[in-house]
Amino acid sequence: MKYVLDTNAVSALMKGNGQVIERLKQGDRTEVGIPHPVIAEISYGIERLPRSKRRDSLTRRFELLKEEIQRVEWSDKVSQAFGTIKATLERRGERIEDFDAAVAAYAIAEGAVLVTANLKHMLRVPDLEIEDWLESDE
Repeated sequence: MKYVLDTNAVSALMKGNGQVIERLKQGDRTEVGIPHPVIAEISYGIERLPRSKRRDSLTRRFELLKEEIQRVEWSDKVSQAFGTIKATLERRGERIEDFDAAVAAYAIAEGAVLVTANLKHMLRVPDLEIEDWLESDE
């Protein structure tokens, strides 16, 4: 596993963001994974929407994306990384949401780069490699 996608990266793919799609095309899809907390967050976001064509469209796109990109399984290494992240940041007096810590833990446990635009929170996580595929090259 080379890349782990955060919720905002998956959301950008679902919206057809050209930059993120192009970056994904440049690599091998077998090197990209989606952690289960991201699946949960996207599912929650869709479920919150009123029944509509937009919701149906997002659901179809999400299902297609789940077929195309593998899941990163929760493991003991992910659990250990999660505990380390939470404890380290807590000792510094810095809070991090559990899902953010869990997504970061997947990347650390897999030795992967986290693809995220959530730099404010994720840059605080020690030993986490980050790439923002949504940032502009301009």
